[in-house]
Amino acid sequence: MAHHTHGYKTSLRRVGRLRHRVMEKRPVILQGLTDNSEFRNLCRKDHLLRSYGEHRVRLSTANTYSYDKVDVPFQEFVEHLLRPQDLESLGCDTLYFFGDNNFTEWGSLFQKYNPPPFKLPGTTGAYSFGIAGSGTGVPFHWHGPGYSEVIYGRKRWLLYPPDKTPDFNPNRTTLSWMVDVYPFLPAGERPIECTIRPGEVLYFPDRWWHATLNLDTSVFISTFLG
Repeated sequence: MAHHTHGYKTSLRRVGRLRHRVMEKRPVILQGLTDNSEFRNLCRKDHLLRSYGEHRVRLSTANTYSYDKVDVPFQEFVEHLLRPQDLESLGCDTLYFFGDNNFTEWGSLFQKYNPPPFKLPGTTGAYSFGIAGSGTGVPFHWHGPGYSEVIYGRKRWLLYPPDKTPDFNPNRTTLSWMVDVYPFLPAGERPIECTIRPGEVLYFPDRWWHATLNLDTSVFISTFLG
């Protein structure tokens, strides 16, 4: 992790320390806690197109508040809309497939996913599944706690604690922020950063500001604890 003052990696041998870390409300990278090899195999492009190509998926604009929604067949999304981010495009003009999943049509896939074995007291997990092109992402926003796992590709995370609001334009993309803002930030104003790869899960605490940047065409799933 870059600038990983508050980051932490854990495995089964560190479960007790993980629980303490989560209670501290700090980001944590989890490794080796679950085996999602079967789920990963089912998320291959050819399998997803064969199983869900004709099903409609809901796309959202890739800005902080995700105002607009568009429904398209999954095959159309993969073949025509799944592309690298254009640096000049606004987030409000970029369509992103994440969440708003049809759990009836996609239920057999989600049943194969093994989420991290830890939950916060009084919460239940809700899945959000997504696929995105390289350079895409969601600009800074915050919500409740949860986990994010990368199935294919790599996802870069940029995080700020709740009391440190980042300087950003909610309608600009994360890619443009990385080019136009990030290089000029003083060291003390830079975010906590990490890159999540297949087999790794990030725990993001409640109300932490975060932006994401997909470094490759990526498949990923989040478990929101609410």
